[in-house]
Amino acid sequence: MRSTLDVIKERRSIRKFKPEQIKEEELQAIIEAGLYAPSAINKQSWNFTVIQNKEILDELNVATKNVAKNLENEMLRKMGSNEKYNCFYHAPTVILVSGKDDERSKVIDCSAATQNMLLAAEALNIGSCWVELVSLAFVGPQAQELREKLNLPEGYTPLYSVLLGYKDMEGKAAPRKENTVQYIR
Repeated sequence: MRSTLDVIKERRSIRKFKPEQIKEEELQAIIEAGLYAPSAINKQSWNFTVIQNKEILDELNVATKNVAKNLENEMLRKMGSNEKYNCFYHAPTVILVSGKDDERSKVIDCSAATQNMLLAAEALNIGSCWVELVSLAFVGPQAQELREKLNLPEGYTPLYSVLLGYKDMEGKAAPRKENTVQYIR
């Protein structure tokens, strides 16, 4: 069993997954880790939507790209216009992390929950990747249709997605920036 610090240091964004679904007990452990994240005033202002249906993931990918290709940001336009690009990298499981609209700390709360799920996935040797791009689908023309199809609760908006699947690549260690810590003693 790896230590918590080892899991934190070894976690990498995985963008190539094997096609088979993760086991139900692994999925439940990852979700539980998200549910146990810290949150401001213990509001737990998140909601998780687990998607393992390929057709729905494909539809969500297209809706996301349709918005991205019309943005001013050149990188996002290129991603949206690229026929081969899949914003979920063909992960078999995607968890949408939605924040409660009227909670001031929703971004922080949902970020903590997302990080917990990424670390739990790594501890289980499951590949994961944090993708914010999916939020674009919920400001585009298909937003209401997608909300209904995904049974999103009223008053919650998707902020992030957590991609999950068995790794079909090795994650590369990203160098850490230097001079990012100051000590006042």
